[in-house]
This record gives sequence, C-alpha cells and structure tokens, in this order.
Amino acid sequence: MNSEKFEKGLEIRRSVLGAEYVDQSIENANEFNMPMQQLVTEYCWGEVWSRPGLPKKTRSMLNLAMITALNRPHELKLHVRGALNNGVTKDEIQEVLLQTAIYCGVPAAIDSFRVANAVFEEEESK
Repeated sequence: MNSEKFEKGLEIRRSVLGAEYVDQSIENANEFNMPMQQLVTEYCWGEVWSRPGLPKKTRSMLNLAMITALNRPHELKLHVRGALNNGVTKDEIQEVLLQTAIYCGVPAAIDSFRVANAVFEEEESK
C-alpha cells in the first residue's frame, strides 16, 4: 500500500462521499474486505480522482453515466450525493440520466432516475 496515495485518496473520497460514510466503510472493514477498501481508496481516489485533468464535477457526471450503464444502484446512490457535493445540479443530473437512457438503455436510466429522486428527497428533508 502506498500510504501517500492512500491518504490523498482518503481526503478526496471523504470530500466527495462524506467523511461519515467513508470512515464507517473503513472502520467496518474486516480482514477479508480491507484490501478492497485500501485498493479503492488508493487507486480510484488517490491515483485517478486526484489527477488535475478533470474537475471533480466532471468526474462525478461521468460516474453517474457509467454507474447507470453498469446498473449499480447502490453505488449510484453514493455518487448522486457525491455529485451534489461536487456542485452538480439537480438539472445537470437529470440531463446526464436522460443521456444514459439513449446510450445505456431506458430501463437502466429509469432505475437511476428512481435512485436519484430518492436521494433528492432525503437531502431536501434534512
């Protein structure tokens, strides 16, 4: 494990997904899944999200589209919140999901709209 990349990744991961969620994920990790937490934190967040080539907002919009294409609602929920944290507006999220309907399929986009709407309702009730 590259501790510098891990620490940088942890900082970015917390800023996007929220410190509470990230810290809970790491604290709840066990011997079996801790290597996955380390890999995700170091490689995804410390290596790729830290690159200067794209702003976090753009990375979030790309993630919403890709996660929709992969039909991963649990991850989508996390990344809708992350997108909001990175300045992506509700209208922009709507446009991303409409775009995915054309290129990834209507069923995947409908599920993503459902998940995103639930996140918006949760956020508005806070």
